[in-house]
Amino acid sequence: MPTDNENNCGIREPQNGCRVTLARLQELPLYYRETIPNDYLDAMGHMNVRWYMALYDQATWHFFDTIGMTSDYLKTFHAGAFALRHFLNYFSEIHAGQTVALHTRVLGRTDKRFHFMHFMINETTLQVASSFEALGTHADLKQRRSAPFPAFIADKIDVRLDQDRKIDWEAPVSGIMNL
Repeated sequence: MPTDNENNCGIREPQNGCRVTLARLQELPLYYRETIPNDYLDAMGHMNVRWYMALYDQATWHFFDTIGMTSDYLKTFHAGAFALRHFLNYFSEIHAGQTVALHTRVLGRTDKRFHFMHFMINETTLQVASSFEALGTHADLKQRRSAPFPAFIADKIDVRLDQDRKIDWEAPVSGIMNL
């Protein structure tokens, strides 16, 4: 039986074969890359789950920078984002010394919320290690409540969303996220 690496399949479906290829995932914008240190390993000898969240968090902050939700924006406007829901899939192990890259696809937006996915690719083994689907909300940090995106951020998200809607493969979403 061919391996995912041999047939360039990134994410498989149990009965339908390849859902999306590794090459297609690598075409998405790259928001974070890191070589995994020994400190990230757990008793099983692979990267501990807490570090997946840390890496996804780094990619999210880099994505936020590209849409104008920078640290200056947070301070100036007393606004930011709250995570509402996450869904993680683990596909292959990550070991110390391996380099991972996180690529992102925007799936939707309302006046307050946004839906996106990160894909963690192990560049050392050329396998998809994990996917992270998230639903977040823009927030007024003074009131600690959801608030509409300002137009200049909404416009940047929409530009990215328009690009990602042109992608000719269906995102492997969980089906539990609702904007």
